[in-house]
Amino acid sequence: MASVRSPTRLSLSLGTTLSSSRTSRAPAIILLRSAPRSLSLSIKPVRLNFKNPISASSASSAAAEMAGQCQKKVEKFQTAEEVAVRLAKYTADLSAKFVKERGAFTVALSGGSLIYALRKLTEAPYKDTVDWERWHVFWVDERVVKKDHPDSNYKLAFDVLLSKVLIPPGQVYAINDALSAEGAAEDYETCLKHLVQRNVIATSKASGFPKFDLILLGMGPDGHLASLFPGHPRCNEKTKWVTHIEDSPKPPPERITFTFPVINSAAYNAMVVAGDNKADAVQRALGNSQHPDTLPVQLLAAEDELTWFLDQGAASKL
Repeated sequence: MASVRSPTRLSLSLGTTLSSSRTSRAPAIILLRSAPRSLSLSIKPVRLNFKNPISASSASSAAAEMAGQCQKKVEKFQTAEEVAVRLAKYTADLSAKFVKERGAFTVALSGGSLIYALRKLTEAPYKDTVDWERWHVFWVDERVVKKDHPDSNYKLAFDVLLSKVLIPPGQVYAINDALSAEGAAEDYETCLKHLVQRNVIATSKASGFPKFDLILLGMGPDGHLASLFPGHPRCNEKTKWVTHIEDSPKPPPERITFTFPVINSAAYNAMVVAGDNKADAVQRALGNSQHPDTLPVQLLAAEDELTWFLDQGAASKL
């Protein structure tokens, strides 16, 4: 296993400089909705103060409405291996699109099985054809542990992907693991704002939040995504870009996470789910479930397109 090198750690206020050290079978495709996305959150741009915030319940309702209006696609595959093959092409194609349009590709990763699903990017043809030097890599959520800890999402991504491709060390943005959960979240948000000001990360014209080119997500059996868990008040956060939790129902308890306004402002969101233990949550998110409780994954949207990648087990109840 490759040793974990020190990544870029952004711990700075706006206006300071960045420091860096290193770090088959055709799927079934279903269009769930083709109506254009209509953003109902009323949020000021990043450089302005947020005034007259909407209530938490209104934030949740607005997110649910946004998710309902978002263009969604579902791609079903027989095996997790087929999901990985398709996901590599999907990601590489979006990388080429945004490098051509913007000169950069900003991608945010979650942890867990999602990272393993990206392993095909380290193989031919992608390892040698993707323009890795234009990638900027972020974490949509992270456990507040040291970077060499087994629970670290950074370590997992490093071992599976980052150590095997040629992304410049200064373009891999890990959290500052020397800070508390709250401090790490504030620090990461400050760094994102700095990168928005430098136009490394785009800004959503609809919401004023950062607009990542692609966010790659996984889902838990309980329907959580990133570190936004069912019933947790952080699901209703509407002004912060990055928030923290100290009481995660899954260990470790301390984490930082993007908020829904940031996640849903991404140009493209990909939800990657494998395993029949997640079929119930998938059915509630994509099927005709009338369950009264809303799962976090049901609030997921995207500015351009949300795509679900499912293996046979995950899709078994659709």
